[in-house]
Amino acid sequence: MRILVTGGCGFIGSHLVDRLVTQGYKVRVYDLLEPQVHQGKKPEYLNNNAEYIFSDLRDRDTLKKALRNVEIIFHLASQVGVGQSMYQIEKYTSHNLTGTAVLLDLLVNTKNKVKKLIVASSMSIYGEGAYKCKNCGVVYPLERSLKQLRKRDWEVYCPECKKRVKPIPTPEDKPLYPSSIYASNKRVQEEMCMIVGKAYKLPTVALRYFNVYGPRQSLSNPYTGVGAIFLARVKNNKPPLVFEDGRQSRDFIYIDDLITANILAMEKKEADYQIFNVGSGQPIRIIEIAYTIISLLGTDVGVNVLNKYRIGDIRHCYADISKIKSILGFNPRVKFGEGMRRLISWAESRRALDLTDKAQRELEKRHLTT
Repeated sequence: MRILVTGGCGFIGSHLVDRLVTQGYKVRVYDLLEPQVHQGKKPEYLNNNAEYIFSDLRDRDTLKKALRNVEIIFHLASQVGVGQSMYQIEKYTSHNLTGTAVLLDLLVNTKNKVKKLIVASSMSIYGEGAYKCKNCGVVYPLERSLKQLRKRDWEVYCPECKKRVKPIPTPEDKPLYPSSIYASNKRVQEEMCMIVGKAYKLPTVALRYFNVYGPRQSLSNPYTGVGAIFLARVKNNKPPLVFEDGRQSRDFIYIDDLITANILAMEKKEADYQIFNVGSGQPIRIIEIAYTIISLLGTDVGVNVLNKYRIGDIRHCYADISKIKSILGFNPRVKFGEGMRRLISWAESRRALDLTDKAQRELEKRHLTT
């Protein structure tokens, strides 16, 4: 069986390629080699047993050739970065949505052998996560108001009774309230794939990735995952920059577990036409990430808590993974501490170019922090 992985040179895609090759599949990779991620060169970790096509997903003729004899597609290619998406709107939307549109248009209008499509969606499409109010039960708050945030009141309140609420696991059926261009892109991308899949009876699966971490994350991209951003700062003897008070929480899933979820989505018919959260099911505070990295690297750079809000950020969101557990038998195995140790071990010998200050200035210049 031949499998196409778009974005297969990236952090997640390359790990997926390795797993597929190990399991005996013929793998074709389609990747732009985004300069911000790859610094203009092929990563040293690319699997020699895979086939590579280096091109833009919007290049219809090249993508059409890439689809020859492909039976499974993992669509991971995407411009990634919540903050940057808020001022590189055309770039993000063109790559993420037009690129996906070209892929889907080819699937429905040209002869091909594709039997299944798995699309990488994102937890960012939820906006704020799910919460429990003592008075009103489960609630789904919208964005916090700028008036509240300017008072440095970071918490979330019930949309009905205005009492403070407690975060709970976020299920797949939570209403979607994307709060950034990137999040909006991912929501539409997911919807496009599911709509086309159902209409043309092409089994399609959307996996809503939570915060993925592990070896091969770009340490020189200030818009990548928070763990890699903090790691680049600490390796350059600088304190991590933490927005708000650092007590906001996210769900962190180790790369190996995420890849297992992708393989299950491919192999199991029960996954067809379904949407799944892929996370650990456990919340971790952002400031804990910073202190864990500092401790594992044995430095004393400290943490710079900014007490500022970044437009598009949310307070809390972690995954309810009961659906993927019950339907696909998914069970994340790598605990956060062990995963961070593996990431640090890999990163110790890697060069990290810290561009966080530059990215911060870009946000401030556009009044995207308050």
